[in-house]
Amino acid sequence: MRKIIIPTDFSENAFNALKYAVDLFKYEISEIIILHAFADEVYNTQRLPDKDALEILKQEVLKKSNASLSHIEKQLKDYSPNPRHRVKSLSAFGILVDEVNDLINSENADIVVMGTQGETDDKNITFGTNTLQVIKHVQCPVLCIPADCKYKTPKNILFPTNYMIPYQRRELKLIVDMARSFRTTIHMLYVSNFPVESFRQKDNQLFLKEQFYEIRFKFHLVEETDRVEAIKTAIDEMDIDMLIMVNSHHTFLEEMLHKHTIDKIGLHPKIPFMILQNYHRDVVTGLANNQ
Repeated sequence: MRKIIIPTDFSENAFNALKYAVDLFKYEISEIIILHAFADEVYNTQRLPDKDALEILKQEVLKKSNASLSHIEKQLKDYSPNPRHRVKSLSAFGILVDEVNDLINSENADIVVMGTQGETDDKNITFGTNTLQVIKHVQCPVLCIPADCKYKTPKNILFPTNYMIPYQRRELKLIVDMARSFRTTIHMLYVSNFPVESFRQKDNQLFLKEQFYEIRFKFHLVEETDRVEAIKTAIDEMDIDMLIMVNSHHTFLEEMLHKHTIDKIGLHPKIPFMILQNYHRDVVTGLANNQ
């Protein structure tokens, strides 16, 4: 069973991401867990003169959260009454990243799906604060859905790589399962002025070929010094429906997330953007180790 976590702040963008998720995994038996973490709503209020007031406010926010989650479940059932999907919701008094990671471990979740923007919906930035923190720190793939992005069958997926890191089979299997459902073509994009030469690169490229043997995939070499421009050009020219990148040591995405801001880099994807975390997770203990 596919386990999908959908954080929500009850915004239109969050519900749009939820709709995208149920459409994307419509052919799979799935459990969809809608999560609202509300610690910030409590701590950011001015109504906290003492501990008793804190507890009262926590109960008020919890009650409101549960009511909103029940409403979302009804909306989702009206939108997509899919018998393959089981939906449950959870209100949690905690910080979003911590609560998502706890759920990933306790549920052995496969993917997190959320909007690139939340309630604030600032058009001048690519990712909201919560989404950016989830991208950086959670321990499973994250699929980010831009505001106003309507579901479109992912026929072409762009996967930029330098072939320098080994990928996790579990995360690649998620892509393979999705691609098989839609007869998707995976476009592996290598941006460099030099061909794939090192033993490490060749081994990792062979590993990808072995994992993708069931689906259609193509390797592309682009001689371009500006990786962002190469990715943007490929998205347009190849009619790409989804972008996949990896957040790990020595990758382009790590450079984007940690050395700069995504907005300064200039990559503003208008299509769904999946981030693979390249974590090895122990499904028994729930521990994760970055490789």
